[in-house]
Amino acid sequence: MQMVIEEQSRFQPFGLSCWGFASLNKGVGSMTAFYDYHIGVDYHKSYSHLVVQDSSGKTLRSGRVKNDRQSLDAFLERYRENSHAVVEATRNWMVIYDWLDDICDDVVLAHPLKVKAIADAKIKTDKIDATVLAHLLRADLVPEAWAPGERARELRVALRERMFYVRLRTMTKNRIVTVFDRYPEQTAQLRTLGDLFGKAGRVQLAQVNVSEIDRIQIDRGLEFIADIDVRIKQSEATIRAMTKTNANVKLLKTIPGIGEFFARLIDAEIDDIKRFRNPKKLAAYAGLVPSTYSSGGKTFHGKIIKQGNKWLRWAFVEAVSPAIATNPELRAQYEHLKTRGTNKARVAIARKLLTIAFQILRDQRVYEPRGANITEGVDDIPVVLMTL
Repeated sequence: MQMVIEEQSRFQPFGLSCWGFASLNKGVGSMTAFYDYHIGVDYHKSYSHLVVQDSSGKTLRSGRVKNDRQSLDAFLERYRENSHAVVEATRNWMVIYDWLDDICDDVVLAHPLKVKAIADAKIKTDKIDATVLAHLLRADLVPEAWAPGERARELRVALRERMFYVRLRTMTKNRIVTVFDRYPEQTAQLRTLGDLFGKAGRVQLAQVNVSEIDRIQIDRGLEFIADIDVRIKQSEATIRAMTKTNANVKLLKTIPGIGEFFARLIDAEIDDIKRFRNPKKLAAYAGLVPSTYSSGGKTFHGKIIKQGNKWLRWAFVEAVSPAIATNPELRAQYEHLKTRGTNKARVAIARKLLTIAFQILRDQRVYEPRGANITEGVDDIPVVLMTL
């Protein structure tokens, strides 16, 4: 009893207690009632802290475990049968998640920003974090995050590799441009070129008279860009091989503005369209919804929320430019909305593209323009400020 009282005092600063969680438990028939052991895992880079509780909230075992399958298996050896575990969706959560999935009957992935008992705690230790997770799991109060399937995870890794190389190439190009900006009289003519790093641009760049050290920096940068281009092509080949028979990618490519890369990215980030009841739920997941503040019977809408899937939001916003350039209806809607602000119009069209993506993935059909009035329904599109 002394141990239980001591545990309760630790959780009182953030409004939790062993008795409080017991009273919140849904009892017989609830999801947690089927499990004898509830395991909270505070995952770190080289180790994890585990807390094992029984159905009454009593801690059966607590300790630090080295992050390898053998150590984890040994620690949980007595608690494998009829057990479930919870771990937060932190960096590289997939490693510990897969190990726990093999050991326990069920694994819950917790949303780290929504686990307020941990995020807002004044007293934080690995043991307390793991214990809070175990209590929340036992009471069936864990705010879950989506754990994508193995196929989607692998595709995401491949897509992020390509995006990393593209960002690296952009950084290198910017460094070269910075060097040439030091010679404004010579480089003024280069500004007229469409692509400084295309064939014509490189010929001109090679002829510009710069200092010896600047020439070394430029040549090395151009060589590095060539190397990165090879890596990008290799990563794109890997992505194509992984999505060769993906029907969703083919459907998404029929949407205006959505090309090969964005189609694969959107499919990988959504993973399973059935987990969203309607387009609004998908928009909230992507962060393409306005922040809302209500007080005194009045409601105010502000900029789009900062939370959400940043990759999905980025894909739809970036797809706006090619979409309005190729589709007359979307172009007309964009021009109609632009009177309220360019950024608002871009986000509104991005939201429309997301809605189209939801519909074609749900119905498994290609995109077909309706051919209706170009401004029909435009005013119903949520118009919010863009803060990417």
